[in-house]
Amino acid sequence: MDALAGLLDGPRARGAFLLRVVLDPPWSMRIEDQAPLALVSVVRGSAWLLRGREDAVEIQAGDVLVIRGPEPYLVADHPTTPAQVIIHPDERCTTVYGEDLAIAMDRGVRTWGNSDDGQTMMLVGTYQDAGEISHSLLRALPPILVLTKEDWDNPLVPLLAAEIGKDDQGQSAVLDRILDLMLIAVLRTWFARGDTAPGWFRAQSDPVVGRALRMMHNHPAHPWTVAELATRLGVSRATLARRFTDLVGEPPMSYLTGWRLALAADLLREPRATLAAVARKVGYSSAFALSSAFKRVRGVSPQDHRAALSADSA
Repeated sequence: MDALAGLLDGPRARGAFLLRVVLDPPWSMRIEDQAPLALVSVVRGSAWLLRGREDAVEIQAGDVLVIRGPEPYLVADHPTTPAQVIIHPDERCTTVYGEDLAIAMDRGVRTWGNSDDGQTMMLVGTYQDAGEISHSLLRALPPILVLTKEDWDNPLVPLLAAEIGKDDQGQSAVLDRILDLMLIAVLRTWFARGDTAPGWFRAQSDPVVGRALRMMHNHPAHPWTVAELATRLGVSRATLARRFTDLVGEPPMSYLTGWRLALAADLLREPRATLAAVARKVGYSSAFALSSAFKRVRGVSPQDHRAALSADSA
């Protein structure tokens, strides 16, 4: 498994919040749902996103926007339009004065807005719980990610547009999987762009560091040392350590620790996986050794991490 495959294996929507939004100007929504990740695709018209002190971002028909939470943000027809609607946690929407809008803005199956055929139509998919997205993936993403229609051409947007209004048996499971596939497609395209990809992704094309990364990714349980990696690569330890740190942003063994613990965190999603078995798969001699490293680096014990995943699932 390469690093990107490991990251993109993370999205697992479970009853995701999916909505077709149809609006006529003027409109403006303040999003305070605290969701860890949201994906917005503009089908027609345009929209602006504003977040804190960051510059306003305009998205046009065909563009896709990925927003990392849980900080609030504003989506509007124009940057100067004041907020009219607030989106709260638990899919609740109100006016800025607290008046409920659930009925007033309801336009049919998974369709919401101030018009039946508005100038702007967006498809919105929101991952509700942090357990649905790996922490490693969230850390790798910028707060706002935009792919324009020139950046990608993907059949999943029309597919989601066609499926989102259906009310068939099992439709929520179908939509969850389409949302996961859309997010993976967007992120794979974004990571492949050299000007935006993180250092560890660009480093995979380096003849020395890329091979070192592949060895660690493919065999995380092996007791790697900088000396062994350097010998296999035919370079000195100093050369490997310097080159790896320059390209990836951290020393080889620090990166290996993070990779092992990210794998362990995902393996712990399986309720029947024992801590000892997970430890062996990711290169730790015992459950105690894994637990100590996990708590030191991630701030919680593996047991607490697993309990949090179970609570999210419930």
